[in-house]
Amino acid sequence: MPELPEVHALAADLDGRLRGHVVDRLDVTAFAALKTFDPPVSALHGMLVASVGRHGKFLDATLVASSASAVSDERGGAGRRADGELHLIIHLARAGWIRRRDAAPIPSARPRGRSTGPLAARLVLDDGSGLDITEAGTKKSLAIWLVRNPDDVPGIANLGPDPLAPEFTEQVLAGILAAAGRSQLKGVLRSQSRIAGIGNAYSDEILWAAKMSPFKPADMPPGDVHTLYEAMQRMLREALERADGLKASELKAEKKSNLNVHGRFGEPCPRCGDTIRQVIYADSTFQYCPTCQTGGKPLADRVLSRLLK
Repeated sequence: MPELPEVHALAADLDGRLRGHVVDRLDVTAFAALKTFDPPVSALHGMLVASVGRHGKFLDATLVASSASAVSDERGGAGRRADGELHLIIHLARAGWIRRRDAAPIPSARPRGRSTGPLAARLVLDDGSGLDITEAGTKKSLAIWLVRNPDDVPGIANLGPDPLAPEFTEQVLAGILAAAGRSQLKGVLRSQSRIAGIGNAYSDEILWAAKMSPFKPADMPPGDVHTLYEAMQRMLREALERADGLKASELKAEKKSNLNVHGRFGEPCPRCGDTIRQVIYADSTFQYCPTCQTGGKPLADRVLSRLLK
């Protein structure tokens, strides 16, 4: 699943490619992916892409009337709203991605609105180029909204603070952890309503960097909060720096090649050499190093092995 660093880099790449272009249409081929009906997708015709930004793991393409003079840096961030402005919001979920298409698509005999394999939607610009929004696998979770205000999307309205924002201080993190009480730390880091943008992979990486168990209670002493905060900032900012300037097609490989523990079950820990273990849930799996994070003891599962330190 794309997380904060990849979505941030993807938004920057798309902003550079789409800003200033006029939209011809949005063809939705996976009907269930579109979560809104007002305004209709036909309202995008003739609108200008003013910017592409993000809210946590949500992409936000801001569109204005093509005659507007709002395509400038003075417009502000993706969350700003003006009269007549629309926002095309995309959440890529676990298996979604966006591919740039430079040429006009070959006409299809299939009617619009019917799913055609991995293609969920296609944004076509006035010059025939555009984006293919795809989702692999059979479990379809990718979601698209067309709204007048980003906060009309419940997931955005309920987002916690962005961990890379200047106002996200160590004190803010301490308050989030204290409010979570004895909830497992792994789950707190992944909760989008508590902290925006961190998912399964980077929560593994942050906990490994902080040398903390995924099952450690969230409410912790100030020294541990400092350690966790420093690990969070370092791992996310390093990932952001690596992803900066990459094309969308390069982001997945970059992320995978630089992970220390996530997705590396059975490999040696890059810090201590112990074998990386994993815990399997019904719908996800996480990895950790026993020596670095759990005092050398393996975690059997979330019920039987609630190791606290």
